[in-house]
Amino acid sequence: MMPRAGHWRWMLAALLSAATVGAWAQAPQGEPQQPARRDPFDPLVNVVQPGQRGGLPQQLPPGKAGLVISLLRVHGVVKAPSGMIAVVSNQQDRVYFLREGDQLYDGVVERITLDAVVFRESGKDPFGRPIERQVTKRINPSAGES
Repeated sequence: MMPRAGHWRWMLAALLSAATVGAWAQAPQGEPQQPARRDPFDPLVNVVQPGQRGGLPQQLPPGKAGLVISLLRVHGVVKAPSGMIAVVSNQQDRVYFLREGDQLYDGVVERITLDAVVFRESGKDPFGRPIERQVTKRINPSAGES
């Protein structure tokens, strides 16, 4: 007795699905396989890691080495025999005296004039490439300056 023409297709499909289920059931249950492709929902640019605020670590170094240029406020400049000294404060209203060449957390004091302090700020762009820019902070900032 010969099976009907459509009957063998149904039997083949049942055998293939049973073989697939059997192979899946016998797969090792260890570490999950890493996908061969990147997750399309992962961001392309760097994001702030947990435990960091705006790209800054929780604990900044003490003293001048922990000053962040974007958070500084210039209060005044003093002309001394040894050179110009800038009087700045941080967010906690702690006052620091900066000289040209002082290393800060994210840059260096480049130049101090009678009305402004020029910083060389170094950081990373959203893609992780290093960038440097010049930031000028004035004693009496006009509208729009910080």
